[in-house]
Amino acid sequence: MKVALVNPHWTYEHSIYFGCRQPHLPLELGYCKALLEANRHEVLMLDGQLQDLDNATLAERVAAFGANMTVVTTAPTYLFWRCAPPELRVPAEFLKHLAGRGGRTVAVGPHGSATPAPTLRKLGADIVVRGECEEVVAELAGCDDWTAVPDTAWLDGDAPASNGGVAVSRFVDHPALQWPSDWIAAHAHHHHRFDTNQKGFGAEVEASRGCPYNCSFCAKIDFRDAYRRRNHDAVIAEIDDLIAQGVGYVYFIDEIFLPQKALLEALISRDVQFGVQTRIDLWKPELLELLGEAGCVSIEAGLESLTVEGREMLAKRCRLDTEELAALLVDARRHVPFVQANLIGVVEDDPALVDYWRKHLIDNGVWANEPVPLYPYPSSPSYRELWGEPDDFAWERAHEHYLASFRTFSDIQDQRPRALAELESSCCNR
Repeated sequence: MKVALVNPHWTYEHSIYFGCRQPHLPLELGYCKALLEANRHEVLMLDGQLQDLDNATLAERVAAFGANMTVVTTAPTYLFWRCAPPELRVPAEFLKHLAGRGGRTVAVGPHGSATPAPTLRKLGADIVVRGECEEVVAELAGCDDWTAVPDTAWLDGDAPASNGGVAVSRFVDHPALQWPSDWIAAHAHHHHRFDTNQKGFGAEVEASRGCPYNCSFCAKIDFRDAYRRRNHDAVIAEIDDLIAQGVGYVYFIDEIFLPQKALLEALISRDVQFGVQTRIDLWKPELLELLGEAGCVSIEAGLESLTVEGREMLAKRCRLDTEELAALLVDARRHVPFVQANLIGVVEDDPALVDYWRKHLIDNGVWANEPVPLYPYPSSPSYRELWGEPDDFAWERAHEHYLASFRTFSDIQDQRPRALAELESSCCNR
């Protein structure tokens, strides 16, 4: 079978998506490609950002390839799946250009996992994968009856139908990925918001997946939940290949980069810098020192709140108080050039206390953003507490709630988002 794997050309105008907007390697499509080729399928993998192709051109490439099956992502990258743009305008635009010329269509990503029916209606895709897509995509490629494949959903008329629950990839034995050199060269400028000293090209690597915690704002319940570590040798082999292609900076997209002494010790001898996102309360001073020695230049620490009450409201399960957390962040800054404390605004926070600790961190070289409103992503505990199980209008409801939360903008945001219906009006079917 001929299978096209497509990460479309993303646009962010007036979206809430305020994550890193540079291109990112489409890791989930890379894993899919490896599994498909192992099963002797012919694969075309395209990335609108890295190849600088608009969605009309991407559709023409897929049509010329003669794909029997086309897989499209519904979020720019797994890197920010937890804060994916709520709108589906980009994959919808690609599929409209494709206009049935790519065989049967499969949508993968957080939207179909949390809200399969509206995702199918908006995109016009034949099926969505619920959960982690790699093994499911491989099974779809080898099966004529897609309704027999677990962890998928489709429309029977206008009514949703599904088979199974939410897919969890084995992940631990995913092979080392290899990328075209021109994709790596197109990735030259990948660094974090305030890190300006990147050397060489940039790339992403995944050393672990999932998270053992259950914070109230996180949408992991229906997507990338269970914590797993990938095979160490595969991770190192992948990094070595990237270094050979001129990569000097790697970002670990792990939902939570837990201390892995063997990995850090292996990185010490390699000429590469890297960034991570983690919980600072899981690191001891000696491991923070090792993190710096290994080449870490950027830490995004999911602190979320600078008050005990705020962290309890967000279900952080943090045993340290704010003074202890601040001390660890300042200690991390002694070893790592850029350290950020990510903050969410919650009503339980004492504004004066937040201002005090933000100033303390900033004065000690740790960047702490102005708290941003919490976005109650469908399938997160926060969403369920407010409205129950996600329905067909879950994303619209969450988006309206988020927009109503604004008083002033945080320094991490660029522009005021528009209503979801307005963002999707030109593309989506519904």
